[in-house]
Amino acid sequence: MQRRIVISGCSGGGKSTLLKALQQQGYPVVPEPGLRVVQQAQREDSLALPWRDMDLFIEHTIALATADLAAVTDMPEQVIFFDRGLLDALAAHARLHPEQTALMTSQAEHYYDPCVFLTPPWPEIYEENDERQHSLKAAEEEYQHLLQVYAQLGYDIHLLPKTSVQQRVEFVLHQL
Repeated sequence: MQRRIVISGCSGGGKSTLLKALQQQGYPVVPEPGLRVVQQAQREDSLALPWRDMDLFIEHTIALATADLAAVTDMPEQVIFFDRGLLDALAAHARLHPEQTALMTSQAEHYYDPCVFLTPPWPEIYEENDERQHSLKAAEEEYQHLLQVYAQLGYDIHLLPKTSVQQRVEFVLHQL
Protein backbone atom coordinates (compact mmCIF):
# COMPACT_ATOMS: atom_id res chain seq x y z
CA MET A 1 0.00 0.00 0.00
CA GLN A 2 1.24 3.48 -0.87
CA ARG A 3 1.51 5.81 2.11
CA ARG A 4 1.51 9.53 1.33
CA ILE A 5 2.94 11.22 4.41
CA VAL A 6 2.62 15.00 4.76
CA ILE A 7 5.17 17.03 6.65
CA SER A 8 3.67 20.46 7.20
CA GLY A 9 3.60 23.09 9.91
CA CYS A 10 5.34 26.33 10.64
CA SER A 11 7.26 27.94 7.83
CA GLY A 12 10.95 27.97 8.69
CA GLY A 13 10.55 25.11 11.18
CA GLY A 14 12.94 22.68 9.47
CA LYS A 15 10.59 20.78 7.14
CA SER A 16 12.80 20.94 4.06
CA THR A 17 15.91 19.92 5.99
CA LEU A 18 14.09 16.92 7.43
CA LEU A 19 12.77 15.93 4.01
CA LYS A 20 16.25 16.13 2.47
CA ALA A 21 17.49 13.75 5.17
CA LEU A 22 14.62 11.34 4.48
CA GLN A 23 15.38 11.53 0.76
CA GLN A 24 19.04 10.73 1.45
CA GLN A 25 17.81 7.57 3.17
CA GLY A 26 16.07 6.53 -0.06
CA TYR A 27 12.52 7.77 0.51
CA PRO A 28 10.81 9.57 -2.36
CA VAL A 29 9.99 13.19 -1.53
CA VAL A 30 7.61 15.57 -3.28
CA PRO A 31 8.93 19.13 -2.91
CA GLU A 32 6.78 21.92 -1.49
CA PRO A 33 4.36 23.22 -4.15
CA GLY A 34 4.25 26.75 -2.72
CA LEU A 35 8.03 27.07 -2.81
CA ARG A 36 8.13 25.86 -6.41
CA VAL A 37 5.46 28.42 -7.34
CA VAL A 38 7.50 31.18 -5.66
CA GLN A 39 10.70 30.11 -7.44
CA GLN A 40 8.99 29.98 -10.84
CA ALA A 41 7.24 33.31 -10.28
CA GLN A 42 10.54 34.94 -9.33
CA ARG A 43 12.25 33.54 -12.45
CA GLU A 44 9.41 34.77 -14.67
CA ASP A 45 8.71 38.01 -12.77
CA SER A 46 5.14 36.80 -12.32
CA LEU A 47 2.54 38.14 -9.92
CA ALA A 48 1.99 34.63 -8.47
CA LEU A 49 3.86 35.48 -5.28
CA PRO A 50 2.17 35.50 -1.88
CA TRP A 51 3.35 39.06 -1.21
CA ARG A 52 2.10 40.29 -4.61
CA ASP A 53 -1.13 38.37 -5.37
CA MET A 54 -2.09 35.79 -2.76
CA ASP A 55 -5.10 34.53 -4.71
CA LEU A 56 -2.99 33.86 -7.81
CA PHE A 57 -0.28 32.24 -5.69
CA ILE A 58 -2.82 29.92 -4.05
CA GLU A 59 -4.42 29.09 -7.41
CA HIS A 60 -1.03 28.03 -8.82
CA THR A 61 -0.18 26.12 -5.64
CA ILE A 62 -3.46 24.17 -5.69
CA ALA A 63 -2.88 23.26 -9.35
CA LEU A 64 0.68 22.11 -8.69
CA ALA A 65 -0.25 20.14 -5.56
CA THR A 66 -3.05 18.42 -7.48
CA ALA A 67 -0.60 17.52 -10.25
CA ASP A 68 1.82 16.16 -7.62
CA LEU A 69 -0.85 13.78 -6.33
CA ALA A 70 -1.61 12.58 -9.85
CA ALA A 71 2.11 12.09 -10.54
CA VAL A 72 2.62 9.68 -7.63
CA THR A 73 -0.46 7.58 -8.38
CA ASP A 74 1.49 5.08 -10.47
CA MET A 75 4.50 4.93 -8.18
CA PRO A 76 5.15 1.61 -6.44
CA GLU A 77 3.54 0.93 -3.10
CA GLN A 78 5.86 2.64 -0.66
CA VAL A 79 6.15 5.56 1.73
CA ILE A 80 6.23 8.91 -0.09
CA PHE A 81 6.85 12.11 1.83
CA PHE A 82 5.23 15.40 0.84
CA ASP A 83 6.67 18.77 1.81
CA ARG A 84 3.28 20.35 2.45
CA GLY A 85 0.67 19.55 -0.18
CA LEU A 86 -2.85 20.12 -1.41
CA LEU A 87 -4.42 20.46 2.03
CA ASP A 88 -2.03 23.28 2.94
CA ALA A 89 -2.99 25.12 -0.25
CA LEU A 90 -6.70 24.56 0.36
CA ALA A 91 -6.26 25.72 3.97
CA ALA A 92 -4.60 28.93 2.72
CA HIS A 93 -7.53 29.49 0.37
CA ALA A 94 -10.03 28.92 3.19
CA ARG A 95 -8.11 31.30 5.45
CA LEU A 96 -8.13 34.02 2.79
CA HIS A 97 -11.77 33.38 1.85
CA PRO A 98 -13.58 32.11 4.97
CA GLU A 99 -16.89 32.37 3.14
CA GLN A 100 -15.65 29.59 0.82
CA THR A 101 -14.50 27.07 3.40
CA ALA A 102 -16.92 24.56 1.89
CA LEU A 103 -14.50 24.37 -1.06
CA MET A 104 -11.79 23.06 1.23
CA THR A 105 -13.93 20.54 3.04
CA SER A 106 -15.51 19.31 -0.20
CA GLN A 107 -12.09 18.76 -1.78
CA ALA A 108 -10.30 17.59 1.36
CA GLU A 109 -10.74 13.89 0.84
CA HIS A 110 -8.06 11.89 2.52
CA TYR A 111 -5.45 12.23 -0.21
CA TYR A 112 -2.79 11.53 2.37
CA ASP A 113 -2.06 9.01 5.09
CA PRO A 114 -3.93 9.73 8.35
CA CYS A 115 -0.55 10.26 10.05
CA VAL A 116 0.71 13.82 9.49
CA PHE A 117 3.76 15.56 10.94
CA LEU A 118 3.79 19.25 11.81
CA THR A 119 6.82 21.37 12.57
CA PRO A 120 6.03 23.75 15.44
CA PRO A 121 7.34 27.33 15.43
CA TRP A 122 11.06 27.34 16.10
CA PRO A 123 12.22 30.96 16.42
CA GLU A 124 15.87 29.96 16.90
CA ILE A 125 16.12 28.62 13.32
CA TYR A 126 13.53 30.82 11.56
CA GLU A 127 14.94 32.99 8.78
CA GLU A 128 13.37 35.31 6.26
CA ASN A 129 14.88 35.11 2.79
CA ASP A 130 14.05 35.84 -0.87
CA GLU A 131 11.56 32.95 -0.92
CA ARG A 132 10.18 33.43 2.61
CA GLN A 133 9.33 37.10 3.00
CA HIS A 134 6.83 36.86 5.83
CA SER A 135 7.51 37.42 9.51
CA LEU A 136 7.79 34.76 12.20
CA LYS A 137 4.50 36.06 13.59
CA ALA A 138 2.78 35.41 10.23
CA ALA A 139 4.38 31.94 10.10
CA GLU A 140 3.08 31.19 13.60
CA GLU A 141 -0.44 32.29 12.62
CA GLU A 142 -0.28 30.03 9.56
CA TYR A 143 0.88 27.16 11.78
CA GLN A 144 -2.06 27.63 14.17
CA HIS A 145 -4.45 27.58 11.22
CA LEU A 146 -2.89 24.42 9.77
CA LEU A 147 -2.98 22.71 13.16
CA GLN A 148 -6.69 23.46 13.38
CA VAL A 149 -7.41 22.38 9.78
CA TYR A 150 -5.59 19.05 10.01
CA ALA A 151 -7.31 18.32 13.35
CA GLN A 152 -10.75 19.19 11.93
CA LEU A 153 -10.14 16.90 8.97
CA GLY A 154 -9.38 14.01 11.32
CA TYR A 155 -5.66 13.61 10.77
CA ASP A 156 -3.47 12.05 13.46
CA ILE A 157 -1.08 14.94 14.13
CA HIS A 158 2.45 14.33 15.37
CA LEU A 159 4.39 17.44 16.39
CA LEU A 160 8.02 17.18 15.43
CA PRO A 161 10.42 17.68 18.32
CA LYS A 162 12.90 20.55 18.21
CA THR A 163 15.94 18.31 17.98
CA SER A 164 18.63 17.37 15.50
CA VAL A 165 17.72 16.39 11.97
CA GLN A 166 18.72 12.77 12.63
CA GLN A 167 16.54 12.62 15.73
CA ARG A 168 13.64 14.02 13.74
CA VAL A 169 14.17 11.37 11.05
CA GLU A 170 14.15 8.66 13.71
CA PHE A 171 10.99 10.16 15.27
CA VAL A 172 9.15 10.14 11.93
CA LEU A 173 10.20 6.61 11.01
CA HIS A 174 9.34 5.32 14.48
CA GLN A 175 5.83 6.84 14.27
CA LEU A 176 5.23 5.15 10.92
